[in-house]
Amino acid sequence: MKNALVTGGTKGIGWAITRMLLNEGYAVTATYAHDDDVAEKCRQSLMYSQNVEFIRVDQTSTTEIHRLSLELCNKKHIDCIICNAGITLRKGLSETKDSEWEKVMQTNVNNNLYLIRDLLGVIPHDSRIVFVSSLMGILPHGTSLAYGVSKAAIIALAKNLVKVFEATGTTVNVIAPGFVETDWQQNKPEIIRHNICEKTALKRFATPDEIADSVRFCINNAFVNGSVIEVSGGYDFK
Repeated sequence: MKNALVTGGTKGIGWAITRMLLNEGYAVTATYAHDDDVAEKCRQSLMYSQNVEFIRVDQTSTTEIHRLSLELCNKKHIDCIICNAGITLRKGLSETKDSEWEKVMQTNVNNNLYLIRDLLGVIPHDSRIVFVSSLMGILPHGTSLAYGVSKAAIIALAKNLVKVFEATGTTVNVIAPGFVETDWQQNKPEIIRHNICEKTALKRFATPDEIADSVRFCINNAFVNGSVIEVSGGYDFK
C-alpha cells in the first residue's frame, strides 16, 4: 500500500484531501496543530480506520517538523506528500512586525522545504508532491501581505523542486484555491462574503471537496508536473 502525508489534514481543505486519499487507496498520515477534539472526531468518522493516523504537529515549529520527519522515515516510503498546513496574517506592510513576517514564512515556506528535504531518502520514484497555495499567491492582496508573499514563494519552491526530482517520475504541482467554504471563510461578515461572490463568476465559494478533487487530478495524472492549477471559480478582483 502507498503512504501519503497531509499536513493540516483534519479541517477544511486538508480534511477533504485526507478523505479523498483514503478513497484512492492510500494509507494516510494527517497532521494537525492543536485541536485534539477535532482529530478525535475525524478518527471516529472514519470508524477508526487502520489506514489513517493523526499526528499532532505544530507547523510553526521547525523542531516539530524534524520530529515528524523522523517518524515518517520509519514507514520506509512516502509516496504522496500534500503540503496543506499554513497560517495567515491579515496585516499590511506598516503593521507587520519582524517576528510575524518570519513566523508566516517559517510555517508556510521554510518548514515545507525542510520536511521534503528530510524525507528525500524515503520518497520513491513516481511519487506525488502537491502544495496547496492560494489565489493570493498570484493576485495581490493589500491586507494579507505576508500570507500572499508566502503563497507566491510556495509556487516558486514547487517549480524549483521539479528540477530536484527530474528523471525520477516524481511530480511536483501546486493547487491555488480561491475562496473556499472553510470555517475561516464562513465566519466572515456577510457583506464581505457577498462581495467575494460578486467578484466570482460562479457566484459562490468552492467546497473543500472541489479543491480535493483538483489534488486527485494531480496525483493521478503522471504528466502534470510543475503546474499551478487555479481553482477560483473565475474570480477577478478588479
